[in-house]
Amino acid sequence: MNQNNADTLTDSGKRGQDSRLAQSAPLVTHIYTADPSAHVFDGKIYIYPSHDIENKGEDDDKGGHFMMEDYHVLSMDSIDAPCVDHGQALHIKNVPWAKEQMWAPDAAYKNGTYYFYFPAKDKNGIFRIGAATSKNPAGPFSPAANYIEGSFSIDPAVFIDDDGAAYMYFGGLWGGQLEKWRTGAFVQGAADLAVGADGPAGDEPALGVFAAVMNDDMLSFKTAPAEIKILDENGAPLKASDTDRRYFEGPWMHKYKGKYYLSYSTGDTHYLVYATGDSPLGPFTYTGRILEPVIGWTTHHSIIEFKGKWYLFYHDSSLSGGKTPLRCVKYTELSYNDDDTIQTITP
Repeated sequence: MNQNNADTLTDSGKRGQDSRLAQSAPLVTHIYTADPSAHVFDGKIYIYPSHDIENKGEDDDKGGHFMMEDYHVLSMDSIDAPCVDHGQALHIKNVPWAKEQMWAPDAAYKNGTYYFYFPAKDKNGIFRIGAATSKNPAGPFSPAANYIEGSFSIDPAVFIDDDGAAYMYFGGLWGGQLEKWRTGAFVQGAADLAVGADGPAGDEPALGVFAAVMNDDMLSFKTAPAEIKILDENGAPLKASDTDRRYFEGPWMHKYKGKYYLSYSTGDTHYLVYATGDSPLGPFTYTGRILEPVIGWTTHHSIIEFKGKWYLFYHDSSLSGGKTPLRCVKYTELSYNDDDTIQTITP
């Protein structure tokens, strides 16, 4: 471990002393981190964030100012322990198929191996999802030579059910290119071909997250990715104009008392929300809001259970004074109501 890249943040140990502080203290402050995918491996919490890097790119709705090029892995021995940065776990220069923009990742454990999943643009500027492996949850990770066949867009999240079946959820609008896949193939833009390049009209069903069952090798899809619709209280698909509730990006799946909770970001309205269902492949019914807007444009999260309590990991831009592309990872405790709904958190 390179000491220059592996810092122990002793001040983060104070977070467990005060719940208000838990919602306001970044996990690490020596680098900018975002999009935290948290997991419990070997009795510890490991967090797999993206790594924001200062650049001169102008802010735009397509995310061109998020020019991340590598990943670090963080860990905590307990929820109130110091957070350790294990250093660089993967760099884009070591990924043969990738060109730029290594955005929000995730990780999973199966077959005695730790799997790391990440989006990046290929040589043609199209977002794909890659996989890398390691025998250590902190990495470093060795990437596969090519992206996962059939993958597209961004924000992979892998959920392993109680029966061992693994599912990958992914997709993000605008910069994440999800709307460009409406025809089943990538459509560059309206200037090239109007049909399929843009999202649905406001009164049409919103685009949903895509999901695929993974093969046992955890490096390929067993089933072709299929869109999951999110329904309203009347059983109708959420409309594209319903920006307070419709899917935008950042999916996460967790299970609570036998029910599947699909949570995600609404994007331009800045909420973390969730929908519930009886199957990991849906259908899902919109249920409520998890997190009110934070400082900064984007919202991205993960949810874990650790030693009998539930926690929400998320990010904001407080560390950089509100600069959107320079974010910091945080966490707070997550609570359920008696009817198994999630209590809304105000940061």
